[in-house]
Amino acid sequence: MSYLDRDTLGIYKSSKSGGPGPDLMGAGTLIGDDVYNHLDEDLGDIKEIMLDMRTGKVAYAVLSFGGIMGMGEKLFAVPWQRLTLDTVNKRFLLDIEKDRLENAPGFDKDHWPDMTSDAWSNEIDTFYGTSASSGQHTTQGTSAGRSGVGSSDVRR
Repeated sequence: MSYLDRDTLGIYKSSKSGGPGPDLMGAGTLIGDDVYNHLDEDLGDIKEIMLDMRTGKVAYAVLSFGGIMGMGEKLFAVPWQRLTLDTVNKRFLLDIEKDRLENAPGFDKDHWPDMTSDAWSNEIDTFYGTSASSGQHTTQGTSAGRSGVGSSDVRR
């Protein structure tokens, strides 16, 4: 399911109206979006979007991966800047190999980590090659390619 399917307010109905479009999107319409990698492998879907209430910025997308019908699924907090919106295919792209994601720091729905912990943040930033202080990401541990992403795509 894509953000267009969850657009109950008509946010994305007409791009000619000057409405928000892909540069400014409703968080509720993004929850449930599929996430794929550059090899076109399904990595799961967005379960939640975590906001940093001090800065007003999106900190993480909580990605659900594995399991069957919610049973045995593993959750991952992916730094928001590591996701790319693929407006052509109406999904997100995460530049990570599927087997690497399986080994990412994760949690289950009944045992969420303390996301305000510096140790936890550092572990996530180290794994994904991001920097919490600058909001920038590096390509550490990943390939830099973004194949399959159209020119109208927005870097998130």
